[in-house]
Amino acid sequence: MCYNADYKYFAIIHILPKLAREGVFRLHLIVKDREFYKNVAGISIPIALQGLITVGVNLLDTMMLGQLGETAISGSALANQFIGVFQILCMGMGMGASVLTARYWGMKDGKSLKKSITIMYRFCLGLALLFTVLTALLPAGIMSLYTNETGVLELGVTYFRYSLPTYLLMGFSLTTTLVLRSVGQVKLPLISSIGAFFLNVFFNYCLIFGNFGFPRLEVAGAAIATVMARVLEFALICGYFWFVDKKVAYRLRDFLMKCGDLVKEYFRISFPVLVSDGLLAFGNSVVTSVIGHMGESFVSANSITVVTQQLSSVLVQGVSQASAIVTGHTLGRGEVEKARHQGEAFLGIGMALGLLAGGIIMVLSEPMISAYNLTQETIAIARELMVAISIIIFFQAMNSILTKGVLRGGGDTKFLMLGDILFLWVASIPLGALAGFVWHLPAFWVYTLLKCDQIIKAVWCIFRLRSGKWIKKIS
Repeated sequence: MCYNADYKYFAIIHILPKLAREGVFRLHLIVKDREFYKNVAGISIPIALQGLITVGVNLLDTMMLGQLGETAISGSALANQFIGVFQILCMGMGMGASVLTARYWGMKDGKSLKKSITIMYRFCLGLALLFTVLTALLPAGIMSLYTNETGVLELGVTYFRYSLPTYLLMGFSLTTTLVLRSVGQVKLPLISSIGAFFLNVFFNYCLIFGNFGFPRLEVAGAAIATVMARVLEFALICGYFWFVDKKVAYRLRDFLMKCGDLVKEYFRISFPVLVSDGLLAFGNSVVTSVIGHMGESFVSANSITVVTQQLSSVLVQGVSQASAIVTGHTLGRGEVEKARHQGEAFLGIGMALGLLAGGIIMVLSEPMISAYNLTQETIAIARELMVAISIIIFFQAMNSILTKGVLRGGGDTKFLMLGDILFLWVASIPLGALAGFVWHLPAFWVYTLLKCDQIIKAVWCIFRLRSGKWIKKIS
């Protein structure tokens, strides 16, 4: 039901020329520096491969649970939305800290680098304990925020019950991964993800369906398999960083080091990132709640669309993190003008990757939808959502590379916090809710309005990039 597709692309056809006239073509989107592109590829490709493996795990989880019906898909997907809130907060802490660690690495200030990591770990521990307690005590209350369908809610509670260790394991392994990347170590996280992928697939197959003599646990089996994969990631990443690594040489005893002199600087740079990503996570949960209350079919269709989107944009995420690292290192060496030119080049890369990702979604949409056991209503909604995200992904690619990469690497975290708060809460959430519950628009328009902040932020950040005001001094 990809009806009237030409009409749906009308908006993007008219937005792009205006965007070009106002700012893009006034920037130098290509730099003549082979070493720059080699460096970006060396960082971003392993990160992208790790992201591809993570998406592969999510895809196989969804496909295996899909054999149990749409209720199983919806229950696990909505439970993972809350776990995803914690994951985004950890990304905020880790990315906020990595702005400092990348800069201190460029400055060759190892002591301040270790202090930044210690502060990050302490916050991570507190946040992980908070989420563990909330999930243990209020699983049904949390699920009721996302859905009012009894069957979906019950399966979500089951998933929660077996996922409690996830927070501590994922929190430390994810934040440590971001620190490793900020100093150019990208291979170990990739290796750990490969191991976790195979472990997760094996135990999913065993525990969801009861193969090889294992009990048939269905949704609970999927949760247990994910926890086991997290254990392996934690052991490899944190075990290496805390006991083996000689590049940063961080050890467990450093967890107790005095960091008072750096707390103010850490909060100045990292706190806006944490608030920004926290409000973004909360806002995404509200978006998910809107979707969840639109019925099981919309939730299932959205789950398939999200996996397809993630699959098409893994390279965007790799370049996004690479841009933050490269920008931090360049500014740490005091090369401000070079960082500006590199930032403009990253925008050009984002535009190209956004077009590529949109094309991939359109190619994969039908094979992905046909891989599931879905009702005709869900299939129709999924097709509409695929068309919507294939348009939005172009702007999201630019937005991601600028907000999570270049501008954040430049220390412009307060500006980004404002953008995340303003456009999500003033535009996306109210317009999406009105489209779904009041105006009763087709799924395409509901989804597009729920994601319209991606378009607005992309345009807004281009003007910020051009101004040069995003480059902040770090003491």
